[in-house]
Amino acid sequence: MRLSLLFVLSLSLLAACGAPPWNSPYSASEEGKNISYSSFSERPKHLDPAQSYSSNEITFTGQIYEPPLQYHYLKRPYELIPLAASELPKPLFLDAQGKPLAANAAPEKIAFSVYDIHIKPGIRYQPHPAFARDAQGEFLYHHLAPADLAKINKLADFRQTGTRELEAADYVHQIKRLAHPKLSSPIFGLMSEYIVGLKEYAQELAKAQKALAPGATLDLTRYPLAGVEVVDRHTYRVRLKGKYPQFLYWLAMPFFSPIPPEADRFYSQPGMVEKNLTLDWFPVGTGPYMLAENDPNRLMVLERNPNFHGETYPTEGEPGDAAAGLLQDAGKPLPFVDRVVFSLEKEGIPYWNKFLQGYYDASGISSDSFDQAVRVATQGEADVTDLMKEKGIRLQTAVTVTNYYYGFNMLDPVVGGYSERTRKLRRAISIAVDYEEFISIFANGRGIPAQGPLPPGIFGFHEGAAGINPYVYDWVDGKPRRKSIEVARKLLVEAGYPNGRDAKTGKPLLLYLDITASGPEDKARLDWIRKQFKKIDVQLVVRNTDYNRFQDKIRKGNAQIFHWGWNGDYPDSENFLFLLYGPNARVGKEGENSANYGNAEFNRLFERMKNMDNGPERQMIIDQMIEIVRRDAPWIWGFHPKQYSLYHAWYQNIKPNMMVSNGLKYVRVDPQLRARKQREWNQPILWPIGLLAVVLVAALAPAVVVYRRKERMGAK
Repeated sequence: MRLSLLFVLSLSLLAACGAPPWNSPYSASEEGKNISYSSFSERPKHLDPAQSYSSNEITFTGQIYEPPLQYHYLKRPYELIPLAASELPKPLFLDAQGKPLAANAAPEKIAFSVYDIHIKPGIRYQPHPAFARDAQGEFLYHHLAPADLAKINKLADFRQTGTRELEAADYVHQIKRLAHPKLSSPIFGLMSEYIVGLKEYAQELAKAQKALAPGATLDLTRYPLAGVEVVDRHTYRVRLKGKYPQFLYWLAMPFFSPIPPEADRFYSQPGMVEKNLTLDWFPVGTGPYMLAENDPNRLMVLERNPNFHGETYPTEGEPGDAAAGLLQDAGKPLPFVDRVVFSLEKEGIPYWNKFLQGYYDASGISSDSFDQAVRVATQGEADVTDLMKEKGIRLQTAVTVTNYYYGFNMLDPVVGGYSERTRKLRRAISIAVDYEEFISIFANGRGIPAQGPLPPGIFGFHEGAAGINPYVYDWVDGKPRRKSIEVARKLLVEAGYPNGRDAKTGKPLLLYLDITASGPEDKARLDWIRKQFKKIDVQLVVRNTDYNRFQDKIRKGNAQIFHWGWNGDYPDSENFLFLLYGPNARVGKEGENSANYGNAEFNRLFERMKNMDNGPERQMIIDQMIEIVRRDAPWIWGFHPKQYSLYHAWYQNIKPNMMVSNGLKYVRVDPQLRARKQREWNQPILWPIGLLAVVLVAALAPAVVVYRRKERMGAK
């Protein structure tokens, strides 16, 4: 008994001595360090800025690469400011003869827009073996033999690194890479419509690629691009066709970040791809962070870039930002956090539990956890529950510029095409899929049903009766009401599928949905979507796959119906309507039009609208475009979510910003407060161990007594 009590006392002393909690998923050496903790659910497929376009990828690329521009972290409406550029570039408009035009010239008179982009001097790349040189100035690792790579398994295995100053030529090199025949950049189709010579440049590179000897790589520095040129060491020039004011928004995206030719040469060597030594795994940037570890089965780690040129926290914001504590760090050098650790979490429940234990700094809110985390007042205002308040957890909400939708592959012979029959089939399905119910059940009311491709807050969106989709909704008693199932069934009959059967063959209508569902909580959603189709007697087969495989199927046009979403790249209607622009189709053009929608009138109007300034004329054209796509129904328009996020007390400088992709540099943590709270919230419960020890001693005592009695009898 005394030994049992001593054992329990020892455990108690260990638990109280200030050591990290026993259930901590992190190394004891990390406690109290200036580290932020987050997670990822699936390995980012692309970290190469020419190809990366998914939200789970920009979480990393946004912190590593530095395009010329960025968004102000605090100001609303969203405001572009310089990042690597020294100033916001202003276009010079030229007519067809190359003569300058006034800044307010009519769009139809503008043949070219010329942007001179000046880069700040003194910016340097992160340490990287691609820059390492020997005493004679030759690159150390640009001519590796198989024997040299034999002992190399990760980037850190290269013993020496180097760096150099960022140059304008690096930005030119990256723009050229958008046309590389082996990269399939998702924005090439769109950019080739604007950047002078980019389409022809892609054709030239394709021919050059075919002419290369086996194993040789394409050296883009040998091929000039007509519309992009280096003016001097810190200035480059981009020439666009016509007027395209949205180009400035693109200059704030990783697509237009610099890539040094040395990195291309380094990673293109034989044997590199087999060891996952590529830009898709290990980026090379000038930003505040660099990717120090990429283990997709365990964790990804960003570390402070020791060569970062420096930047300071904003000194101004919106009214109320100072009172909210968002300007306490005004003027201080960035970044604040030394290291950001992303741990693999495939399921939501383990993540949520670790957040409540203090092992993650921030969290979204799943439907299963909503009632535990949030309470909604009768006026509709949301706040955290008492349990969350006791932990010091804060709630922040924001309306997102996001669409979640089901898309129809317009190339599919059953659900695609532009006949009245297939239009009515798609409209019938659109009515049957009850997004009001979905938002209530699965999003806890955090969203609004979409009436078209434009989310609220984007120019062209209409509130009220003027903004409803008349093919799916009626306006009743001052609000939209989804049309009845009877209307959907009637449309299905008119489409040739009475009672869900083909009127010609009598066979049931069987449709296929491709989707990515990673956890057990997704089963209810899949059951729900099947029931929506069943309401009109249509059978739905769900084909679940991982996200990377899903992307491949969409790219090749192998899906019939698919579920996807779109986060706005920039706050302009063009960035949403281009998702339905024919020349931007996935199949054959590698664009972002995943439905492969191609309506000639819509395309014509898009080409008029895309380069116009906001005003009544642009609104009128957008209205016509919205009417066309509502009639054709290439999407089940889905919903626009409302973002609810929770943050611990030690996680500061948080202001939701739907456009900022490089926000980690502004975040500040209090690691001492976090360590105290982790110990407080994760105290081990030791009495069961003591009780178990007592029970074991009590159970063993009779046996010990009998044994000792036999020992004594034997001695006698």
